[in-house]
Amino acid sequence: MRSPPEHASAPFRYDVIRGEAAHGPTELEKDTAVRHLYEAVLAAWNRRDVNGAHEVEAHLAPIFADHPTPAYVGLVEELRSLSPDIMLLRAVSGLVPPTQDDIVPALNAIQTLVAARRGNTWQVEMFHNTSAQFHGRPDLADALTAKLREALVTSKA
Repeated sequence: MRSPPEHASAPFRYDVIRGEAAHGPTELEKDTAVRHLYEAVLAAWNRRDVNGAHEVEAHLAPIFADHPTPAYVGLVEELRSLSPDIMLLRAVSGLVPPTQDDIVPALNAIQTLVAARRGNTWQVEMFHNTSAQFHGRPDLADALTAKLREALVTSKA
């Protein structure tokens, strides 16, 4: 996974720096901005950064302070424009514990992010993370694990 731009390091927002057409952002510009926003959310988790909304910080601060948290490996599966200023991103993710170099399949997840554009800034409106266990379908769980392992290898290259 490529790193988000330096100005996107603050979690939960992505400021659009480049000029956009007078009629608003193109689909490619929106896709790129929301991909970077998703990457910024994962990067914030991986840094153990809890500078988000007060409720998120209050909930996660003890976890980050007392427990070594695994790092995310994420793959964007779909980006869809819901309106000119609202995007839906669907992704899958795996987690690599700090003392290991491989994902733990039991921690694989399916993620959904809804982003809204206000002026030149994209912000996370909703982020949902649910277990990707595919109960009764071990073939799907194994396929997802293989895909995430490939992404992990690529991200280390």
